[in-house]
Amino acid sequence: MTSILLVTDPAALPAAIATLRTGQAVAFPTETVYGLGVMTMIPNSLRQLYAIKGRDESKAITIMLPNLAALDDYCAVIPSYGHQFASAFWPGALTLVFNRHSGLPEEFFPLPTIGIRIPDHSFVQALLAACGPMAVTSANLSGQPSTVNAAQVFQQLNERIPLLIDGGECQGGTASTVVDCTGEVFKILRQGAISEETLRSVL
Repeated sequence: MTSILLVTDPAALPAAIATLRTGQAVAFPTETVYGLGVMTMIPNSLRQLYAIKGRDESKAITIMLPNLAALDDYCAVIPSYGHQFASAFWPGALTLVFNRHSGLPEEFFPLPTIGIRIPDHSFVQALLAACGPMAVTSANLSGQPSTVNAAQVFQQLNERIPLLIDGGECQGGTASTVVDCTGEVFKILRQGAISEETLRSVL
């Protein structure tokens, strides 16, 4: 049975940190939809996310960073428009895809590209501050709708995960916009909370 703690419970953050540090997955609210995350650089942690969701391992999973300073450690080349997007919309509902840094171990980062996001949610920011970068995907079974409250997460993932943090209804309710930043011009891979018009307005 999955344990549930309210995000306002003083025990919630310590419990989530302790669970993540053992290499297990935790579900939690973000400013978009509920996320399912593990710490990076822990053996088999990434595989857990794929197994929990029933997700194809050829599909990338986003890395959430605590701040912009960590970006250069994960990305090989960041085009000027990528820097503009990051400065304008992070923290927030935008995932940017870059060519990954060659120094990252393939065991944890098997794909040539890497999706990065800095979230705008106080609980997730606290997790990242304590645990460092996390691999995070939406907290739902593959092919099923994204979840916007804890009841929906529990319905889909009960007994698949040890801990669910209940933060009520997600204010955004729409997944992040995903933008490919590997070419000379950007390409929207998934339309989400931030429109193309809004993206272009900062260039």
